[in-house]
Amino acid sequence: MFAVIETGGKQYRVQAGDVIEVERVAREEGKSVRFERVLLVTGDGVNEVGNPLVAGAVVSASPVAETRGPKIRIFKKKRRKGYRRTAGHRQDLLRLKIDDIQLPSQAARREDER
Repeated sequence: MFAVIETGGKQYRVQAGDVIEVERVAREEGKSVRFERVLLVTGDGVNEVGNPLVAGAVVSASPVAETRGPKIRIFKKKRRKGYRRTAGHRQDLLRLKIDDIQLPSQAARREDER
């Protein structure tokens, strides 16, 4: 079973056990991350496509590490004017391990168990 989630303005195709790097999200230290912006869930005889989201579907992930992306160089220049500027940027990233993909019916059942 796999799902397509959206976070940080990007879409990721994930399944249980995958390790992905996303832009850093606000979270409490040591807590798992829940993605509720699920666009598609498919596999195991289930095909649910959101319009735009699959209502009630949740993907949970546990943090592995906080890292930084590669350095991006920004260079500005205006020809014949002597104007040159260089800057750099490194994006903060969060490495996550996908734990579980829950459909709306499964999510309701798990909330009742807690």
